[in-house]
Amino acid sequence: MNLLRIIGNDILTSPAFLLGIISLIGLVALKKPFNKLITGTLKPIIGYIMLGAGAGVIVKNLDPLGKMIEHGFNITGVVPNNEAITSIAQDILGKETMFILLAGLIINVLIARFTKYKYIFLTGHHSFFMACMLSAVLSTSGLKGATLILAGGFLLGAWSAISPSIGQKYTDLVTDDDGIAMGHFGSLGYYISAFIGSKVGNKEKSTEHIDIPEKYNFLRDSTISTAITMVVFYLIAAIVAGPKYVQGLSGGTNYIVYALTSALSFAVGVTIVYNGVRMILSELIPAFQGVSQKIIPKAIPAVDCAVFFTYAPNAVLIGFISSFIGGIIGMLILGGMGAVLIIPGLVPHFFCGATAGIYGNATGGKKGAVIGSFVNGLFLAFLPAFLLPVLGNLGFQNTTFGDFDFGVIGIIIGNLVNKFGNTGIISIVVILLAVLIVPNFMKTKTHVINAKDEY
Repeated sequence: MNLLRIIGNDILTSPAFLLGIISLIGLVALKKPFNKLITGTLKPIIGYIMLGAGAGVIVKNLDPLGKMIEHGFNITGVVPNNEAITSIAQDILGKETMFILLAGLIINVLIARFTKYKYIFLTGHHSFFMACMLSAVLSTSGLKGATLILAGGFLLGAWSAISPSIGQKYTDLVTDDDGIAMGHFGSLGYYISAFIGSKVGNKEKSTEHIDIPEKYNFLRDSTISTAITMVVFYLIAAIVAGPKYVQGLSGGTNYIVYALTSALSFAVGVTIVYNGVRMILSELIPAFQGVSQKIIPKAIPAVDCAVFFTYAPNAVLIGFISSFIGGIIGMLILGGMGAVLIIPGLVPHFFCGATAGIYGNATGGKKGAVIGSFVNGLFLAFLPAFLLPVLGNLGFQNTTFGDFDFGVIGIIIGNLVNKFGNTGIISIVVILLAVLIVPNFMKTKTHVINAKDEY
């Protein structure tokens, strides 16, 4: 039991170790020499640790910004945050979550091996979050023990394989057929953003082709442009919140200095993320060729949304700002409806909004990035509000799951369970089985990984 807990909680939920293991398996399958095994295993691990470190810096510095906005504008309500709701849930559903996670990972690999859905979902912490949500929603129907674990594990494994495939054509546009897929449970929001971008904009007018006069050429540096943008955000929030409140957050540091330091630290976090991503991709894609050729034919790695940031750095900032504005408007609409007030969580709006901007830009350029991520921001307000009632005991906390897929999956399963009980769960399982099995008897184009030649 302790070994299973270590594997489930500490290894399989760690994207760093998961990527390292997958990379090692691929390199061994390709019969690479010892020196390649070492570098090809360690670099994805180190890259993901860098990505995590950068994300940690971003989250740490977004937290006071959110507090300053709430205090300065006198806003109270529910703040969506996956990490927060999951940590609360572990006291209630820790064992169920762990076993659903393990079952889901195994089922994902089996689906990739034996069906046309060749996607291996490598974002372990998001699998953990989804396992937690599924355990909460399914337990409200009265499911317990092995039945709960098998149902939750199948739903997790199936969605882990299906969700990357839904928008792979958009992912290929983003990455220029780089051989990776979206492995993040905000994916439906990104695909909707790409669809909207294709209808409202022109992909030739990319955010990355923004014409900047020579004297402002320094803005082409993503670190500098991020820093300047966030300095404006933090200064406005700090001034509105007032010196007394901000100095309470800062431990006595002058409120303007604290705002500037936090904004620049945020930019440092983004830069660390970019460098970690480059290290991951340089080793993972060629190593994954071994998995694709020898173990799971034509397998495709589905990776974290931050991995896509380097493909369109300008769209990252545009997407974040547009999504956040959408979240504010969504909050105001919810308030007018008398519903639960969902305060825009800066963490989901940064990571999901930025990625929605990247996908919107891939199909619709600047206009696609703005409108697509704005619509994503609206959804990030409404979906958490409608998810709360189906979370059982977790619905009474002051936080909830923040990303798009959690809302959609949780609301669908929760409402079917509430109306039809176990029959509703069985119907979902049958539908997903049909989606997974039927394509095996149809002639369809199979996406082949576009492996690089470093190895």
